[in-house]
Amino acid sequence: MSDEQNIIAALVGTYRFVIPEIVLGVAACVIFLAGTFRANRHLFGGLALAGLGGAAVALGLTWDAAYPNPEVTRAGVFAGPVVSDSLALLVKAIALAAGLVLVLFSWDELPDRQAADWHACLLIIIAGVCLTGAANDLITLFLALELISMPTYVMLYLPRHDSAAQEAALKYFLLSIFSSALLLFGFSYLYGLAGTTNLPALFDTVQHTGGGDLPGVAQVAVILVVAGLGFRITAVPFHFYAPDVYEGTATPMAALLAFVPKVAGFAALVRVLGFVLPAFESPGGPDLHMAGTALSNQVPILLWFLAAVTMFLGNVLALLQDNLKRLLAYSSVAHAGYMLVALAVAPYLRGRDGPGTEVGGIEVLLFYLVAYGAMTIGAFAVIAYLDSPQRPVETVDDLSGLSKSHPGVALMMVVFLFSLIGIPLTAGFTGKLMVFFGAMTVPAAYDPTLFRVLALLVAINAAIGGWYYLRIVAVMYLRTPVRPLEKRGAWAALATLWICVVLTIGFSFGPGARWLVEATRQAAATRTASN
Repeated sequence: MSDEQNIIAALVGTYRFVIPEIVLGVAACVIFLAGTFRANRHLFGGLALAGLGGAAVALGLTWDAAYPNPEVTRAGVFAGPVVSDSLALLVKAIALAAGLVLVLFSWDELPDRQAADWHACLLIIIAGVCLTGAANDLITLFLALELISMPTYVMLYLPRHDSAAQEAALKYFLLSIFSSALLLFGFSYLYGLAGTTNLPALFDTVQHTGGGDLPGVAQVAVILVVAGLGFRITAVPFHFYAPDVYEGTATPMAALLAFVPKVAGFAALVRVLGFVLPAFESPGGPDLHMAGTALSNQVPILLWFLAAVTMFLGNVLALLQDNLKRLLAYSSVAHAGYMLVALAVAPYLRGRDGPGTEVGGIEVLLFYLVAYGAMTIGAFAVIAYLDSPQRPVETVDDLSGLSKSHPGVALMMVVFLFSLIGIPLTAGFTGKLMVFFGAMTVPAAYDPTLFRVLALLVAINAAIGGWYYLRIVAVMYLRTPVRPLEKRGAWAALATLWICVVLTIGFSFGPGARWLVEATRQAAATRTASN
């Protein structure tokens, strides 16, 4: 097959790789339309689950596309706007699983008349995350990220209409627009540098720059891209919206903001900065061509400082919080710092893939992202399950005596908090251990002292985080409530809690941890199958 024929086939066959997104989009349209005729949260929750199930089936049918196809040529990889590699499939699986949990989470938290809009917008957001993971072009990537942002503005305002909700929606909207402008500005520099928006072609152009020296415009582009995506992952100094927005919005929306944008943001960083290269590219040597430094050999140092500041500021400010949502917001910032550590060391851990070897930085990042999603959504779900108009749960003291009134829910909350700390037998411990040893095992050829210091900072921050997490545990088990929390029988909320607990414990050891490590190892490999 000629290159021209392969290019045409790549463009025509793109729809095969976005069938899950198409299913989600159709389901969202059906729910929007049905919402004009009827108001029933159970109906629309069921339709949302059906849409997610259909997308999961479509994803399963295209799973084999992640493996190399001998008929795929270099021209085919360089033509398609999307790819179906192992990274894309893993991001889609994470997004669909998050969508399932969030539908159950919000099932009983929404008024009937708003359920249709909420669930339809949620499906569109999940479709945007799926498309972000598969993006092979800067334009596709930007549109996918906007597909996540725009429904978010609506969802922030749906469940509540008080002044706090209005402030949260407006603040998120304005800062999101600003971050999108920064990202688009950075993309324009990359286009000017390479003359193309296709990511493989962009990396190929940069890697063949005469003399191996990158122009200054590449450094500026990297800074703008990291700044634009830093808003989505709540990295310092782009985090300051999080506490106010989390506090002002409904609890299911706070849980969504704490996890889903992080999946999209880190997937975009991995793609744009070249941490996962396409099939016909090579990580090359230790300098310009090293994976993760395709656009700038200063990327690891930039991420080093970003990770260190993000960890410390998130944990230190969380110590000062009494409001549970604000505390979890700063916790979200701190955990973004841990994930940035994995990303910072990723370029130095390449070439260690394969059975029996240590995992690399991208594998650690993806593992930690999954673990973080389970324990953070679980913590928010506990708050939502206990909260009621008669007895709101807003501050740490509102959880006083939870071990007596709700012993099972208190134990689940302990599991989530222990995982956030990084205590053994939880997925958070396994993730933090992988982050720590990843920073400690940077090869001697790359002057690892700086990254061993970063590993020490991870340990210090884990200890700082333990203080405010254990304070919640102490309140639940050592204090007596002035007014006990009421018993509730919401099955969907309990299902959310059980799913998060099973994932938090199941991914900590044994078959669950091995399966997730292997899945992330495949996602971090540099093979790509295109149309």
